Amino acid sequence: MADTAPENPRSPFETFARDMLRGRTAFVTGGGTGIGFGIARTLGLLGAKVAIVSRKEEVLNSARTALDSEGIETLAVPTDIRDFAAVEAAVAQTVARLGSLDILVNCAAGLFHTPAEELTENGWKVLIDINLNGAWACCKAAFEPLSKAEQGGRIVNIVSPFAWQSWPGSVNAAAAKAGLISMAHTLAVEWGRYNIHVNNVAPGPIGGTGGINRMADDPERFSAEIERTSLGRLGQIGDIAEAVAYLASPAGSFISGADLLVDGGRQHNMVPSKVRNLRAL
Repeated sequence: MADTAPENPRSPFETFARDMLRGRTAFVTGGGTGIGFGIARTLGLLGAKVAIVSRKEEVLNSARTALDSEGIETLAVPTDIRDFAAVEAAVAQTVARLGSLDILVNCAAGLFHTPAEELTENGWKVLIDINLNGAWACCKAAFEPLSKAEQGGRIVNIVSPFAWQSWPGSVNAAAAKAGLISMAHTLAVEWGRYNIHVNNVAPGPIGGTGGINRMADDPERFSAEIERTSLGRLGQIGDIAEAVAYLASPAGSFISGADLLVDGGRQHNMVPSKVRNLRAL
């Protein structure tokens, strides 16, 4: 299975009004595949113009074709978010071509699993660079246009609940995402006076993503992961995309500095399904 949007993604019109985001522009990093693509698609279907950002031009071109086919005005901007000058250029290009930048979604991320004692210096730095430094570069570069957004600028970071729990085998990713969460809380305070709202969305196990696809090769682990969710199932990319849309919408006008957990109750469920029925306890 590929790390792309699901074959039959749900329509955001079941939840939100059409054209809810008309006149606004979203800048979505990691927008070529997976959750990032799903977010770009949802924001675009709700009326936003969308700039999708990734290092891989061929991935962006494929995603842009898919978004264009649904009538979404899309700009593909090949960018390595670890390069601050490149990020500044991408933001400037977005504003010049699409007229504004109102919504920033930091979704680009890297992940690999290595025991902490075996992690190399470069292995530590590369994920800090992508997951934390890259997100900061986007926030800093987007500050000026976000501060001019008529309905208030919105920043939404895609983080992980593991960042405040534990993430064995991914100490670098845990540290980066924890830093991103704290960064969002601080920016929410500092940039509130510019009417910029900064929030985090933390996905649980989401079907159609690379991590879940790889996990499916291990049936025992896959089953255990689903069992950990209180709802007993995987989430959908649309669950995350619509959470972002909510925070970017007028309904999110008094929300800033929040951590929205979208994990089917996973974080609080430590009880195996076979004893989840209270009568069995």
